[in-house]
Amino acid sequence: MHTDIQPFRIDIPEDAIDELTRRLRATRFPPTLPGDDWSTGVPVHYLRRLVDHWADSFDWRAQQEALNAFPQFTTVIDGQTIHFLHVRSAVDGALPLVLTHGWPGSFVEFLDLIGPLTDPEAHGREAADAFDVVIPSLPGFGFSSPVVEGGWDAARIGRTWATLMERLGYERFGVQGGDIGAAVSPQVARAAPTRVVGVHVNGSLGMPLRAPSEAELASFTPLELDRLARVQAFMRDEYGYIAIQSTRPQTIGAALVDSPVGLLAWIIDKFHAWTVPREALPEAVVPLDRLLTNVSLYWFTETAGTAAYVGYAQHTAWGAVDEPSGVPTGVIMFAHDVGIRRYAEREHTITRWTDVTDRGGHFAALEEPAVLIDDLTEFFRPLR
Repeated sequence: MHTDIQPFRIDIPEDAIDELTRRLRATRFPPTLPGDDWSTGVPVHYLRRLVDHWADSFDWRAQQEALNAFPQFTTVIDGQTIHFLHVRSAVDGALPLVLTHGWPGSFVEFLDLIGPLTDPEAHGREAADAFDVVIPSLPGFGFSSPVVEGGWDAARIGRTWATLMERLGYERFGVQGGDIGAAVSPQVARAAPTRVVGVHVNGSLGMPLRAPSEAELASFTPLELDRLARVQAFMRDEYGYIAIQSTRPQTIGAALVDSPVGLLAWIIDKFHAWTVPREALPEAVVPLDRLLTNVSLYWFTETAGTAAYVGYAQHTAWGAVDEPSGVPTGVIMFAHDVGIRRYAEREHTITRWTDVTDRGGHFAALEEPAVLIDDLTEFFRPLR
């Protein structure tokens, strides 16, 4: 069994960068549909502008250098290569914290959190709130590839993260995540309930799996009714990507691994739909070069298909309800999120629930890093 931890640096070959540029400049764009607006997907006129920037202005080499400024490693757990960032705080007694990303994200989501979490005094915060930060790439995502076998559901990933933290020498630690990370983080606590001091998640924890009864609806608050309506709208208008990725990840992977513009459109569509305000262009919420760095990671690692497979095709127990781990759990719901506390409490020991109704989307660490840091810091403070 491989238990070694190996240093890792991103080193994309020059010919791969040149090949990406060549493909971008040779793109065959689709004909525009009536209106050429977001109602049918990414508008062609907007996609052309992004492709021009990616081909002619985006500097992958500079982004790679910035990413390599953070200590990175790989290790093999349960036969799977796991890539992760590990940034230790200089503060004695810093609490270790695992940050888990989702789809269509990557470890890039958390870059703006690393400094304030590991060196809080340099960012106007208290030294006592310092964290050692561990940011793994989910199996099949980025440099945690290729996927060597199936079965990488949230529970198995949770056990893997617990093993990773043991391998790093951490006896006590916290976990945080959004999207897929919000499913994985509680599973880490279920795998190691005596070692995980707290679980903090952002995103839609606690969505109803069935239509509420009339009696339930009568007890819903206006906020809960709004969230339920948006769940229903999502299932009606936006579920298509889940249906494709959960049933045909190899097919969609063939398209996205071969076409950088197809990959860009597939991902940027979600950044438009899931960031707040929705009517804004994605780069008005998240810097364009950060968006393209994330997409470039998917491109260079050829992981669009494996990410779809692990992220959406591994639900072996859809609808199953887990028992609460007993580990204190904090939840922050931003304006885009649709979680309902009464449902979340069936599976989680909720000790803190924060509703932020006027800002923030699905990508909290990218959109509202300061608000997210404030909430997770306050949640973990009494648990250290």
